[in-house]
Amino acid sequence: MNEDREHSQPTRSPPHREGGTSGAAVAGLGMQFVLAILVFLFLGKWLDERFGTTPWLLIAGVFLGAGASFYSIYRRLMADQKREDEARKRR
Repeated sequence: MNEDREHSQPTRSPPHREGGTSGAAVAGLGMQFVLAILVFLFLGKWLDERFGTTPWLLIAGVFLGAGASFYSIYRRLMADQKREDEARKRR
């Protein structure tokens, strides 16, 4: 009889998450921010060694990497917000 009860219960699907940005997406944004700064930092350092302009291109690279990261994160978050707003309107 226990077998009949186990098979008669409906299977549950995981709860549907509505809207919001997932934790993995936020962690990905943080990693993107750090990696962009590091890439531009090392590019600036390499250019400084090549042209003898130490430390100016390294500093410019850090600020350029941070600016590019902020802009990319801003665009992604605004796209997520727009998608959430459109989903709310459809309900």
